[in-house]
Amino acid sequence: MDETHAPDAKPLRNGTAQPRALPSARPPGAARRRAAFPSSPEARAFRRRFFPEASAADWSDWRWQLRARIRSLDGLAQVFSLSEDERAAVARRQSGLPVGITPYYASLMGLDDPAEPLRRTHIPVGQEYLRLPGESDDPLGETPDSKVPGLVHRYPDRVLFLATGTCSTYCRYCTRSRMVGQPGGEEGISTRNWERAFAYIAAHPQIRDVLVSGGDPLTLSDDKLDYLLGRLRAIPHVEFIRIGTKVPLVLPMRITGALTRMLRRHHPLWMSLHCTHPAELAPEATEALTRLADAGIPLGAQTVLLRGINDTVETMRTLCRGLLKRRVRPYYLLQCDPITGSGQFRTPIETGLAIIDGLRGHLTGYAVPHFAIDAPGGGGKVALVPDHVAGREGDDLLLRNFEGRIYRYPDPGGRTGARD
Repeated sequence: MDETHAPDAKPLRNGTAQPRALPSARPPGAARRRAAFPSSPEARAFRRRFFPEASAADWSDWRWQLRARIRSLDGLAQVFSLSEDERAAVARRQSGLPVGITPYYASLMGLDDPAEPLRRTHIPVGQEYLRLPGESDDPLGETPDSKVPGLVHRYPDRVLFLATGTCSTYCRYCTRSRMVGQPGGEEGISTRNWERAFAYIAAHPQIRDVLVSGGDPLTLSDDKLDYLLGRLRAIPHVEFIRIGTKVPLVLPMRITGALTRMLRRHHPLWMSLHCTHPAELAPEATEALTRLADAGIPLGAQTVLLRGINDTVETMRTLCRGLLKRRVRPYYLLQCDPITGSGQFRTPIETGLAIIDGLRGHLTGYAVPHFAIDAPGGGGKVALVPDHVAGREGDDLLLRNFEGRIYRYPDPGGRTGARD
């Protein structure tokens, strides 16, 4: 599925938006949801100011949101007070990862603050054009593990099915920036290649788990997604299907009643959500997540650790609590992949370890994600954990708890914690 280059919508100039306060999740037994997707007062004010030609029905239509994405320098400048760095970086872009921000997601951003977290992840700056040592266009080595176009088979029992090259928004640290948003993409992602992927999976009975990603599979129409999931579900040895998506956070009105009814037909179905910052947990996203959870879909969150955006214990505590309240299990905190131009986003490894250390004991275990690095060159995910072993005294293992206190555990004959 190729990127459709619709003309930019024409928002008004100037205006300021403040990040929204984190709302409370809807309690069980709340009133029945309206057929039309709800819109917060902040979003309505943003629409009236910057998209006055759009009706409330337009704003709640996910297809309108895709058509009206902000994708050019002129479009950005009509909504945001751009810094010179942002303006020059966007003007310089000739190819590669495009700019794309849904009007809804733009309404969550700081319009006058280039350092606002969500804005930083989506508007290019000059550092994006710097290639640092160790960076690569395909840092995870997905291309060598692609057995047919758009299908990555790295782990013995699971495959990555790249269903589309389209995203509703384009994160500047995207691992697949070499291919998403491009006509066809480097991997030749299109529905024409799905049949080859289905045939490969059917011919390899060891494959039990299929992660459908891209791009973002929820940008597909209901009919196409239904067909894809149905074909996978018809393969007898496929037990587990996951959808990787950011849509519920950046295009929440995509989660329609028709979509959730269709997804229900393909259980057991799981969803891995790309969540970045507490500011994404606005009322509209809460509604989308509620609809998915009510449809019986277990929800897990994957968060990329990003310098200056979510790299503090306090920010991650707020995010993890907010996700769990919305029935989303924080699953992975991922070290930012060394994709070309990502140096501005990457943190030292010890930052991630310190965050996990600061979450444990202060949040329920359900809210503490695994910290992992996707090993460059195709090594797969490697989990990293803070070292809570303080040493050993005879038959006692010395353990450091979340408060920094030392406790003894009887471990006769053990070697853990011993110094050679």
